[in-house]
This record gives sequence, C-alpha cells and structure tokens, in this order.
Amino acid sequence: MTGSTPPKAYPTTPDGRYFVVRGRLWRCADPSLPEADRAELVRALMAARRAVGVARRRDDADAVAAARADVDAAKHGLGERGPVWWHDGSPDYNRHMAANTPYAAWFAGISPSI
Repeated sequence: MTGSTPPKAYPTTPDGRYFVVRGRLWRCADPSLPEADRAELVRALMAARRAVGVARRRDDADAVAAARADVDAAKHGLGERGPVWWHDGSPDYNRHMAANTPYAAWFAGISPSI
C-alpha cells in the first residue's frame, strides 16, 4: 500500500486504523508520526520499492532481498507493520478480510464494489 494515508478511493475504518482494498484490511500509518518523519519514511519506502523493481528486472536475488528488507523497515517505521500504534489493547487485523473481523458490519454497510 502507499505507506501513508490511503488514497481517497479506499474506505478507511471508522477508527482510522485500516483502509480496505478488495475486502482486505490494510493497516494505516501511525497518525501520531511527525510530518517530517512520515515524509522521510515514505520517501524511503518509495525508493525501496523502486529498488525492488530494478533488482527484479536485473534478476538479482540478493538485491531483491535487500530492497525488500528496506521496504519492510520503512513500513515498520510508518507503523504499517510490527507492533500496533494504538494503545487500547485491540488486536491487529492487518491483512484480514474485513468480513471476518469486528469491522464486518461496518464493511457490509459500505459500497459492495470495494
């Protein structure tokens, strides 16, 4: 996903923790990150994603692995992976189908084309 606020085309759960793509929940970035930090992490994420593509086109497995590790590090920094950024003890439903989570009723009430 984008590494920051989800595009407007994707609905965001009422609590702002996830956005939905094709029925699957994806964790949003930590909204408490200072803007400068978030911007730097997004730049790092985009550079790492470009590096994955370059490495794949070169068929360089070591470079792909290194670039994917950089993607993972940026996503951890943004709060999209790793420990959750909220503090109320709620579990993480990242990558779960929305219909199989406590967000099911909310999801059922939004556009069926999502």
